[in-house]
Amino acid sequence: MYTYLFVLAAFCYAVCACLPSKNRMAISLGTLFGWLLHGGALWVDVVTSGSLRMGFAIMLSATLWISVAAYWLENRNFSLDGLRILVLPCAAVSVLLPTVFPGNLIPLDGKSALFPWHIAIAMLAYSTLTIAAFHAVLMALQESKLHTRQSAQKAGWFALALDRLPALLTMEKLLFRLIGFGFFLLTLTVLSGVVFSEELFGKAFKWEHKTIFTMLSWLLFGILLAGRKWRGWRGKTALSFTLTGFTTLLLAYVGSRFVLEVVLHRSVA
Repeated sequence: MYTYLFVLAAFCYAVCACLPSKNRMAISLGTLFGWLLHGGALWVDVVTSGSLRMGFAIMLSATLWISVAAYWLENRNFSLDGLRILVLPCAAVSVLLPTVFPGNLIPLDGKSALFPWHIAIAMLAYSTLTIAAFHAVLMALQESKLHTRQSAQKAGWFALALDRLPALLTMEKLLFRLIGFGFFLLTLTVLSGVVFSEELFGKAFKWEHKTIFTMLSWLLFGILLAGRKWRGWRGKTALSFTLTGFTTLLLAYVGSRFVLEVVLHRSVA
């Protein structure tokens, strides 16, 4: 019944991704409208009476939903048109995934009141580090373009969008601001999972694939922030750590659930 909300949200994202950057107001309003539709659809789909619907598609969709919000807010302070071209098409695809892969219902009866908070913080951490990964890709493209300058007449629309990005140093400051906040949220996610494992999930803490990948991602981002502070890491080193940490985090939950739900057809909580 609410499928049309997902479709409308995907349509708004797709249109806003294709609009010329000069239509700044239309892009902003269209993105906001799509984001509201996306959020409403997720709420109706995920929150049911006495249970939560979870799955790799819902997790990915929710992550991109928060990432779109981060882009929209960040774009009000800086011109990040190149980020729009990366984020909105991905959001348009992810918003439709729950209609194809609905996931499983997780009963909340007997679970701690901390459980929804753990899920919410985890999604915020995933989303913040997702937008950081998009940001890192943009920086890599921006840096590459500096070494292959071409005339404005020959440049494509994406190259022109890259030209409108802030300077690399500003982009780098934004990247580490996102990583710092994402690392803080990921730390809360890891701590709540370790300390309250039995209360949250009804079982003692286990070293499984999801835990190992999450801890590895946390370690990578921690090393990056420490290297930035004490060794002044930047440029390709920072981008490599960011994308590796993000890929590892993606494998921790979304990737493992995709294998279990879609490839192995197993119902998981």
